[in-house]
Amino acid sequence: MSTAELRARASLREGLELAVAAPRRFAEIFHHGELVVEFYAPQGKDPQTPHTRDELYLIARGSGVFRRNGRREAFAAGDFLFVPAGMEHGFEDFTDDFATWVIFYGPEGGTRA
Repeated sequence: MSTAELRARASLREGLELAVAAPRRFAEIFHHGELVVEFYAPQGKDPQTPHTRDELYLIARGSGVFRRNGRREAFAAGDFLFVPAGMEHGFEDFTDDFATWVIFYGPEGGTRA
């Protein structure tokens, strides 16, 4: 995306429309330097594998169980979830309306605290 096209805003409706139209039900919404914002709305099963960058999930709607590094915990709309690069994770038992913003940032391999 060129600087002239740089977005400053995206709506839940737009994210849903783009993700639902995509074969894997996710769509890149914004990209600037090391920051990438996607929208993800899986159906039935979450096929994710560990990512090469740190990531944040901001749950837009729905609820379910989040599996992270062998632990499982409930999540719901409005929750914030963090996963460091390389860590096993995924969504399970989620509602049909589940959708989340996904934010990747930092260098390949993740950042160190």
